[in-house]
Amino acid sequence: MDYLLGFFSNKMLWTSIFACFMAQFLKMFSGEKKFDLTRIITSGGMPSSHSSFVTCLSTMLGVKYGFNSDIFAIAAVFSFIIMYDASGVRQAVGKQATIINKLVEDWHNKKAIEQEKLKELIGHTQKQVFFGAMLGIALGLIFS
Repeated sequence: MDYLLGFFSNKMLWTSIFACFMAQFLKMFSGEKKFDLTRIITSGGMPSSHSSFVTCLSTMLGVKYGFNSDIFAIAAVFSFIIMYDASGVRQAVGKQATIINKLVEDWHNKKAIEQEKLKELIGHTQKQVFFGAMLGIALGLIFS
């Protein structure tokens, strides 16, 4: 039973989750429309919840154990990998989805077929990753 209490009282975990949800919340106000409630549950967009999530944890670990500690180094490395993936690989997948959707639409105009559009907003721009990281670092410092 102590493990459950420990899980629910883990400040770093819950603050990091809060940073992720805060980024998702802010997305509702940063889309093409002035306000879009559906953005709270979608991936991609400004700011990156991936970046906010991992940089908050890394920051809190750095504050608690030192920015020269092994545990901070591990968290920072994984944070960089996640942010690289969010801005690189996942952004490329989004561009591919755009092209595939265009091909399907063109094909559809010549022959009646049904095709569900692929999700296009999957990855993040480097700017979105940067601002997600800044949000995570700020919240990590505030709640440390």
